[in-house]
Amino acid sequence: MALYDPIDEADLRRELVRADRVWTDLLVVEQTGSTNADLVARARRGARTGSVLIADYQSAGRGRRGRAWTAPPGSSIAMSALLRPAAGPSRWTWLPLLTGLAVAEALRRTAGAGAVLKWPNDVLVGGRKLCGILAERVDTEEGPACVIGIGINVWLTAAELPVPTATSLALLADVVPEVHVPSRKELIAATLDRLEEAYRSWESSADQSSLRAAYLARCDTIGRAVRVVLADRELDGVAESIDADGRLMVRTSSGTEVIGAGDVIHLRRV
Repeated sequence: MALYDPIDEADLRRELVRADRVWTDLLVVEQTGSTNADLVARARRGARTGSVLIADYQSAGRGRRGRAWTAPPGSSIAMSALLRPAAGPSRWTWLPLLTGLAVAEALRRTAGAGAVLKWPNDVLVGGRKLCGILAERVDTEEGPACVIGIGINVWLTAAELPVPTATSLALLADVVPEVHVPSRKELIAATLDRLEEAYRSWESSADQSSLRAAYLARCDTIGRAVRVVLADRELDGVAESIDADGRLMVRTSSGTEVIGAGDVIHLRRV
């Protein structure tokens, strides 16, 4: 396969956009600033739940805490999905986690990559970040919505990686015999398939025990000594589990703290 594989919008629409699917609209653009920013704007103009926007190149992609995220044209997957859950926003803490789980499962199925999760939603292979996810709440006239951005490193070279701790499928395929690079279209379709499956399961039941078990089975953070960087402090402890809302439970010297948002640094296994 060439180092650049185009994304066929018509094929993706035929496969994913149907009356019985979550996905109601899909658009592929050559270039934009940020798929999340564009879809947030469309949500405020009344875009339907299930809208998906994919860009071949993002000039102003964003990660958590406003971090910049960019990659050369054609080297990655940059897409965002708009969801308007029937469940109240108090339950939306699960949305970024189930998205990370969907990406990890898609990578395992299509690329043979042993993808795991760093809480809450970084997707790692071999301890290096392969995918980042950003979920944003949007208040609209139709009610609150959530835009979920997904960025997967596919063809990036070592020199093109955004940080030294990242990796790409192409780099992994060079050193791990089991890993291969699927087409971007195949990986996008698999990710949206798995995301739809997880989303339907989450939305249909207030009991998230099955989703929690599936997440824990893929979460590499649990059982590790970690450092959690919060807005106003840092804390060290052992990541013991996640609670019913998907929040991280960290045992510290002064007791267990429940973390809803923060940057986690893996220190060692205990």
